Amino acid sequence: MKNKITLIFFTIIILSAFHIKNSTAQWVLDTSGIGYKAQQSMAVSGNNIYAGTINFGVYLSTNNGTSWTQTSLNNQFIYSLAVNGNNVYAGTYGNGVYVSSNNGTTWTQTLLNNKYVPSLLVVGNTIFAGVYYDGVYSSTNNGSTWTQSSLNNHDVYSLAVSGNTIFAGTFLNGVYMSTNNGSGWVQTSLNNQSIQSLFVNGSDIYAGTYYSAGIYLSTNNGTSWTPSTIASRSFYSFAVSGNTVFAGSDGYGVYTTTNKGANWIQRNEGFLGNLRVFGLCILNGYIYAGSDYSLYRRPLTELIGINTISEQVPAHYKLEQNYPNPFNPTTKIKFDVVRLGNVKISVYDATGREVQTLVNESLKPGTYETSLNGAALNSGVYFYKLTADGFSETKKMVLIK
Repeated sequence: MKNKITLIFFTIIILSAFHIKNSTAQWVLDTSGIGYKAQQSMAVSGNNIYAGTINFGVYLSTNNGTSWTQTSLNNQFIYSLAVNGNNVYAGTYGNGVYVSSNNGTTWTQTLLNNKYVPSLLVVGNTIFAGVYYDGVYSSTNNGSTWTQSSLNNHDVYSLAVSGNTIFAGTFLNGVYMSTNNGSGWVQTSLNNQSIQSLFVNGSDIYAGTYYSAGIYLSTNNGTSWTPSTIASRSFYSFAVSGNTVFAGSDGYGVYTTTNKGANWIQRNEGFLGNLRVFGLCILNGYIYAGSDYSLYRRPLTELIGINTISEQVPAHYKLEQNYPNPFNPTTKIKFDVVRLGNVKISVYDATGREVQTLVNESLKPGTYETSLNGAALNSGVYFYKLTADGFSETKKMVLIK
């Protein structure tokens, strides 16, 4: 009887700890239908999300990742995914490119059928394939035929397009660019790195390196590149929402920046260990992270952080009352920053336990706004605290569900 009581006691403790952990804002492991399968790539088409797995093919979700269905392409290592209208393309590890025109119900192997294809890109009606050993191929007829470009003797890990310029990230030889739809290529000044991922956000081009050289940024269409403040990491994937850029790393989870890489913040709350994040995508208010363990999902409102309201220098540091208050489940918080420096806003429950960090980065002087999503919190009284440059201020808010 004593051992039974002890077992019940420890079970209660474990369940209580689990409840506490999951009451905070964090990534949530999504195994409904997809299970514990390593995710290599992700793509969005309308309200459909495609996830490419290692050795289990392509999975599809039509309900924001609530559930997943394995498509008929179910026994391949899916290196890359791309979407063009009703066509979904899947680049494989050693079996070329497959295409589906019916949401993955059926797939057809294209004539590029014996290649390792780590990258795919759609530009207009042309599909580009980055291939190990053989550079870049292109097809203008949905993969029925392919033409090898003049960039034909490199491993091409990544592809991206900015305006009329196509960029190709290679192994050991940096980034190449083409301004004539892939007919000719020129090596950029980023010429001595292995480029695992490329991402275009407006006029900014991010290059995630392999072998732990961090992230490079170009703001002039690839003419020059600047190393980011984050180094000693490899990066596989990128995504963007508003002014927040997300980067998936090799063994260090997800980082975010709101100032073009001047500062990066690690946002791994809820991850089971230090994950490699191979794929990132955003749809309907959620961000999805495909890792070497499984698939995770998180509301964007927990991560997108800060909007700049004004760049005028305020007279004083100030933390305003959240609005609305009471709230359910989201509320906004404005605050003033007087000097350049690190600013932190944390949320605490009534016991003083920190349940969310809304802001923790270097900010210039100005007025900002951040938001809190209390969907994962219980009803009750909470406190939020601003700390910056020796200044601190705390206010109370009420969540009512």
